[in-house]
Amino acid sequence: MDDILPGDGKGEVLSQSEIERLLTQVQAEDTATTVVKTGGSRSRFKNEDVQPYDFRQPAFLTSGELRKIRIRHEVFIRTLAAHLSVYLRLEVTIQMSKLQTLSYQKYSEGLPSPTHLTLFKVDPLIGVCLLDMAPRLGLTIVDRLLGGPAHSVNTNSELSEIETALLDQVAHLILGEWCQLWQKIGNVRPTLLGHETNGRFLTSSPHDCILLVLSMEVRLGDCTEQMELAFPFHTIEPLVRQAGPTSGADSSAAATRPGRPLWNPCLDEVSVRVNTEWHGLEMSVGELSRLKCGDVLMLEANCFDRVEIRLEEHPKFHGRLGTTGERWAVELTENVKS
Repeated sequence: MDDILPGDGKGEVLSQSEIERLLTQVQAEDTATTVVKTGGSRSRFKNEDVQPYDFRQPAFLTSGELRKIRIRHEVFIRTLAAHLSVYLRLEVTIQMSKLQTLSYQKYSEGLPSPTHLTLFKVDPLIGVCLLDMAPRLGLTIVDRLLGGPAHSVNTNSELSEIETALLDQVAHLILGEWCQLWQKIGNVRPTLLGHETNGRFLTSSPHDCILLVLSMEVRLGDCTEQMELAFPFHTIEPLVRQAGPTSGADSSAAATRPGRPLWNPCLDEVSVRVNTEWHGLEMSVGELSRLKCGDVLMLEANCFDRVEIRLEEHPKFHGRLGTTGERWAVELTENVKS
């Protein structure tokens, strides 16, 4: 059945084929987008070929920059795990869960409640950054700092002022380790500003501000919880820009070939027990039971040319026993092959 469309005062009759052609044109308009190019020229593209861009929430990191930051933070996580293990005298395992960009509103809405948020800034950069730690992880760390085993920690209680102060020491350690990543670029240092337990009350950045969020899984004792670092765009951007471009080949090599680990000067004063042992004399239990003062034990002539040096009960070197001045000494001759 043909339709009659109103025209300039007269009825205009369209055939069925003309109506179908008009409908096809309308559908084509709905599936295409007009793009204005430089100079004012216009072109039509399919909707799936056009990517929307929100200027209020820019993706401020390219794929190359994000890859470069990921490599830096993998180094940060390894050194942080080692530093925390020494500081807490207990093995700490840290793995990267995610490294992503999120809007401040989306990030704050996704925070668990309650949580333990530490607000800090990185001098001399601008912006307020966030360190989010699950309460169970915080209480487990406090338990270990107070001499506990870091097992079966009661998570029903809230953090007291003393416990918060102890966690601030750990926060300084974590943030100081992060700042070590950028020391070759600038003298950056962390400053703690305050704490919060609920993400809904955060007002440290505009809602449309973009954050770089590093999510980590931390294992300590019987506790496995998440910890996150969040940096506003205007805080991290100067560091990323000043880090300089990295070619794809260099990035791939850095990702696959481990470099020389950076020494953390905070470990300079850590005490390590060193033992020296030698091997070569074996006796039965019966022979040991018959030993008495004045007996002489026959040793091999070269037994002191291959003594074993142990660091915290782990064999690390072979050496040769001797003296220096009036003290015994061991000359290191080779590494112990693991």
